[in-house]
Amino acid sequence: MPRKSDRQQAVDALHRAFLVNHALQAEKRLARDFFRENPKLRELDWEDMDLDGDPSSGSPLTTSSSSSSSSSSSSSSSSDSLSSLSDEEPLPSEVLTEQLLKLYSRYYWQERRKISKTDGILHLLLGEWKTSRPEIFRSYLRITPDCFDDLVEAIRDDPIFRNNSNNHQAPVAVQAAVALYRFGHYGNAASTMKVALTFGVSYGFVQLATSRVMSACCSESFRFASVQWSTSAAKAAAKEAISQVCPHWQNGWCMVDGTLVPLFQRPSLFGNIWFDRKANYSMNVQIVSTPDCTVINYSVGLPGSAHDATAWKETTLAQHHEDLLAPNEWVWADTAYPLTYWCQSPYKKYVLLHSPLYTLTFFLFDSDQNGTYLQMHGTITMYPVSVSAPSTALVISRGAGDLYGASVSQCAHRKASAMPVYG
Repeated sequence: MPRKSDRQQAVDALHRAFLVNHALQAEKRLARDFFRENPKLRELDWEDMDLDGDPSSGSPLTTSSSSSSSSSSSSSSSSDSLSSLSDEEPLPSEVLTEQLLKLYSRYYWQERRKISKTDGILHLLLGEWKTSRPEIFRSYLRITPDCFDDLVEAIRDDPIFRNNSNNHQAPVAVQAAVALYRFGHYGNAASTMKVALTFGVSYGFVQLATSRVMSACCSESFRFASVQWSTSAAKAAAKEAISQVCPHWQNGWCMVDGTLVPLFQRPSLFGNIWFDRKANYSMNVQIVSTPDCTVINYSVGLPGSAHDATAWKETTLAQHHEDLLAPNEWVWADTAYPLTYWCQSPYKKYVLLHSPLYTLTFFLFDSDQNGTYLQMHGTITMYPVSVSAPSTALVISRGAGDLYGASVSQCAHRKASAMPVYG
């Protein structure tokens, strides 16, 4: 929980005192009305309790044998004492209300003292360093100047950066620089005070700029503008790049992988589930990209303890692969992802689910002066991995002896490349 200011703590204390006093007054009125209606239920313990609101009076209630004159005199004296009390001492509720009004009449509890700071670094960062020293610019904001300009252009028109006040907001570039500096630093370096003193801005502006940039980056319009599924031309370029390596694999033109983004501290809500296998509190992010490292889809939100296979099921690509991928296309993934006809892992220990393509039985004989004898025998069975991917798995069984350097001929109708088999 963030630390409360002294002013806020005083306000909370006065609120609690006011509510307690209000509750006591209500209980007092209820007790007074009850014993007035039921005088016989009054016990001796209530003799010293001021049920009529007069602290100077003795017994709060008059018995049934009291005369009307004594009752009237008592009421008159009570009213006189109340009037004198109201003139001399205010009621607790009035005192509390007066203190609350004094607190709310001043925005700051303590006297403000000016802090000497300068915005020279901010002007250098967005001016000279951005144009002539991009390495310094990147060390501060963790992105290149061109990427920074694209980001500012993408979020410039977001409604969060417009208001109906005569005091205009700071330029979007300034707010983005402050937010990116906080995103790229850790611990005390990203604190409100350090950022404000570094760029010469107020403490409140650091919080406002960060929240505004985050709101703009999380909007639907920004996500649709910055991350898009590959067009036909981009898909063709990706297939062409893959075909330079392996022509038969060009339909696997995109790939997916998961990464863990460490969090600053343990989340307060369900904190244990954010603890990952690397002993950090983190968030699982699934990223789908093309061979040129262009991100075309992502999924974020699951805790770091979630397995990649679980996080993969929550992505748009996994749920709508029929619409995003052609029937003969697939996604490359590592061994953490489930094997399907549209998601292939080149290093997976495949499960044999289909019928074999063919089985090759071999015998190796040797002969000498004593005659010919069997040296080794075995079988090689070819299984298809999936319907679309042109790859095969091997199951080898053999007898005595070794098989060195033997190879399996290419399976033409599956377009599988020849692969060596070693015993």
